Parts: sequence; structure tokens; C-alpha cells
Amino acid sequence: MKATLKKYINDPVEAAPLAVFRIFFGFMMLFSILRFWAYGWIDKLYIQPRFFFSYYGFEWVKPIGNFTYLLFAICGLSAFLVALGYRYRISIVLFFLSFTYIELMDKTTYLNHYYFISILSFLMIFLPAEAYFSLDARNNKEKAYQFIPAWTINSIKLLLGIVYFYAGVAKLNSDWLFRAMPLKIWLPSKFDIPFIGDLLGQEWVQYAFSWTGALYDLAIPFLLLVKKTRPYAFVLVIIFHVLTRVLFPIGMFPYIMIVSALIFFNSNVHQRILNGVGKVFKIQKGYFRNNRTFNYVSSARKKLFLGMIAIFFIIQLTFPFRYLLYPGELFWTEEGYRFSWRVMLMEKSGYAQFKIVNGETGGWFYVDNSDFLTPFQEKQMAFQPDFILEYAHYLKNHFEKDGHKNVEVYVDCRVSLNGRLSTEFIDPKVNLAQQSESFKHKNWILPFNDEIKGL
Repeated sequence: MKATLKKYINDPVEAAPLAVFRIFFGFMMLFSILRFWAYGWIDKLYIQPRFFFSYYGFEWVKPIGNFTYLLFAICGLSAFLVALGYRYRISIVLFFLSFTYIELMDKTTYLNHYYFISILSFLMIFLPAEAYFSLDARNNKEKAYQFIPAWTINSIKLLLGIVYFYAGVAKLNSDWLFRAMPLKIWLPSKFDIPFIGDLLGQEWVQYAFSWTGALYDLAIPFLLLVKKTRPYAFVLVIIFHVLTRVLFPIGMFPYIMIVSALIFFNSNVHQRILNGVGKVFKIQKGYFRNNRTFNYVSSARKKLFLGMIAIFFIIQLTFPFRYLLYPGELFWTEEGYRFSWRVMLMEKSGYAQFKIVNGETGGWFYVDNSDFLTPFQEKQMAFQPDFILEYAHYLKNHFEKDGHKNVEVYVDCRVSLNGRLSTEFIDPKVNLAQQSESFKHKNWILPFNDEIKGL
């Protein structure tokens, strides 16, 4: 056991895989930022709205108006410098901070792959990704290393394995496996896709996609780890994510996962990739092959880095299961749903009509949500309890500033989950203005009138 741990943690391995990962990661993040900018999403999502939904505990992270463009510029520039391996440590810290700040500005834009990029870039702060085929290594031979500790590469493999496997475990529920939900709702709408569009409306295809998706997520990390199955597994990765990109508008995530899977291949594959990059940009790769092995400045620094990585993975392994601390159906309450790799598991829509009541006189009026929220924000708010609560508090503060007295806020909210009939979601008798946000269970969420079995 001890020898095995030493092999996966301390044994020196070629640094080429980590260099390739750094290059592809940096350029893909740069492209993502440029794409976001070009589509006008900075203005649409972070400047135009008059109200933004905050993450609990991160209410201090606020949009910064037109300076948001500068924040995106910093994020894109730091991604470019990460790809080049120039001032790597500073660049990756800047990228992590700027990207994560962008992600935290408005909860409405939450996506699993944004969270994945944040935690991956945090992990990369502790990795010597600049040791090989980088400007840092080229400019300072003391920073150039051909070999690095095995854990620096295996940590990325482990993170990818967690993402895939946990996504697979999350699919082991009765809605996904035995009702083919929500694919039974989504796939028929893709009838216009060439070649396969006609098939997507057939029930057996929807069940096949559901079961295949679960098996893929559960098996792919292990298939990538085994040398004999690795090439076939990588082909599956490409097919799966390209098909996912064709069927669903999920941005760069499929391409990020395809490129990330290359980390599982041995150094010979990555050396060939670097040879190609070197020829295109006239880089002499031989300069970096110096037979030097990366070592820490001190044993204390090594212990600190390994300790941080250990804590990081303990959190990644346990945090997705925090939903077990809450009563009720997870898909209904969504308490513990985010940051748990539950990818595209539900089709949920809602209607939320807010009533402002004078607690003394009983006078009341309804709120026009479009006066405060964008259509996208209103859509997301209508079926997520923490959004509803935060918005209710915003309405209370707004109307108090507007001169109203004794403001109470109630909501008539109905939600449909995975094709079920729309049912009442929030207790209409509860004054949401008096409810506080916390990690405790929100007992004003009405019970789910069905059952979804699974993990």
C-alpha cells in the first residue's frame, strides 16, 4: 500500500502532460472569454440587470458596472499568459480570482462547468505547470524541469474522475432511468438535427440515451485509466461530448472535457503534441529536456502544498453529499443541489406572483417582476427557493424606500418538475420578508407530492 501511494504521489514522471494541459486550458479559457465578450453577454448579463442574485455568504461580490469589461480583460489576459507559461503563478492566481469573481456576481448564471473551471484553476495554483515548455522555463533555466512528482498530474485525473463518476451516480434515480426524464422532454424538440432528428422523438431512443449517459459517466474515468482501453475510451469521450454539444447549448464545456481527457495519456502522446506546437511556433523543445526533477524549495512548502491538495479533495469528495443533511426531495427543494455534479438532470419551470401587503391596513398589490428582473432572471427565480427568498427581501427593501409601511411579502408559486403537473411550491401564507437565509432547511417549501427514488 505504501509503495503504491509513493508511486502515485512522489515518483517522478515526465512533465509534458501537465504542459500540454496548461497550454490547452489557457487557450480554451481565452477563447471562452472572447466568445462571451463577442456575443454581448457581458452587457446583457452583468450590466443591464438592475438586480443580481447573490450566493449565500458571498453577498459582498457585486457587479462593478462598466468595469466588468476590465475584469473580463484581466481574466482573458491571464488565461493567455497561463497558456504561454509566463509569470505562471501570478497568472493562474489572477485567472482564478477574476473568473471566480465573475461566476459569483450573479447566481442566475450558475453552470456546473463554471464551477469546474474555478476549482480546476484553484488546483492549478499548486501545480508546477510552468516547469516544462513555458516562457518561465525558457527564460530561467532554474525553473525548467523535465520531471515532476506524479501527484501533480494524478490530481487532475482525480478531479476529472470525481466530476464524471459523481455525475453518473446522480443519474441513478428513477426519473432518469425509468421515466427517461428530462430527456423525454428535451430530445423531441431537436427534430431538425440532420440524420438523427427523426429518431429523437422515439421513446426507446430517449431511454437509450438516459441509460447510456449514466453508464458512460460511471465507467469513463476507469476506462481512461487503463492503458488497453484508453484509446477506445477517448473515442467515446469525443463522441459523447460532440453529441452533447449538438443536442444542447452548453457552450465550451464539451470541448473542455475532451481536451482535459488527454491528461490520461502517457508522455509520448504529449511529446508528439508539443513537437507539433514547437514546429508551428519555431520552439526548440530540446531546451527543456534537461533531466532535472522538480523539487520544492523546502520540505515545509512541500507539506503545505500536499496538505492543501488533501483538504481540497476531501471537500470535493464530501461536499456533493451535503444534500443528505436536508429533508425532502432534492430535485424539488434544491437544498444541496448546486456544486454536486448533477448535470442536466431535471426540467423545472415555475410561476411566481409576489404580493406586497401592508401588515397594518391589509392593503395589497401585485408585483410586475419584469420591472425588476430580466426574463432569464425571472425564469430562474420562479423555481429556486433561495432565489425566491432573496428577491422577496429585495422587494421589501425597495418598497420601504419607496415610502410603503409595514411591508410584508407573499408569493403564489407553482412549479412543474420533469413533466409533472404544476403544483404549489411555496407556502402562500408565509411572510417571506420575515424569513432569513441560512444553511437550515427552508420549512416554507411545500412537500413534493411524488417520489423520486435514487441517490
